[in-house]
Amino acid sequence: MKKHIYSTSLRLKLAFLFVSFSIIGSAQQTPLPKSKSVFWEKVQFGGGFGINVGSGFTDITLAPSAIYNVNNYIGLGFGLQGSRVAIKNEYSSWIYGANAVVLINPVEEVQVSLEVEQLRVNSVVDYIGSEYKDNFWNTAVFVGGGYRVDNITVGARYNLLFDKDKTVYAEGFMPFIRAYF
Repeated sequence: MKKHIYSTSLRLKLAFLFVSFSIIGSAQQTPLPKSKSVFWEKVQFGGGFGINVGSGFTDITLAPSAIYNVNNYIGLGFGLQGSRVAIKNEYSSWIYGANAVVLINPVEEVQVSLEVEQLRVNSVVDYIGSEYKDNFWNTAVFVGGGYRVDNITVGARYNLLFDKDKTVYAEGFMPFIRAYF
């Protein structure tokens, strides 16, 4: 009978040691979590792409951008833009530049924006067999607002510096869809 108690006690001690070493061994194999930069967790990327091709008409635009969310209410962003617009045998233009934007979300569903855009416009107009070049800088200051759901905002903006004689835009007032992921 004594042999049986000793044997049970020894088995308990061995089981305890086995479990202890198993826990220690598995704890040492757990990889340490990699720390992520807080900055990149607050950055969202988005932008726009447009293509309009028709009978002798081409309009292609590429406009990538990024937003840094300072907090839940304010985002600061920067973007680039490049466009090619052409009408066969009449007009061609390269438009490129950059913009900076401030996005304000006073409540979750509403977004107000202030955007400054600087574009270089290089145009060639063919008028009755003669070529006319028109190269200029186009500056725009947009104020806008929209309805926001998650990362997508639908709204409108107005160019405060709109000049119908010297601009790349047909109107000062423009609708937009903005998406950042």
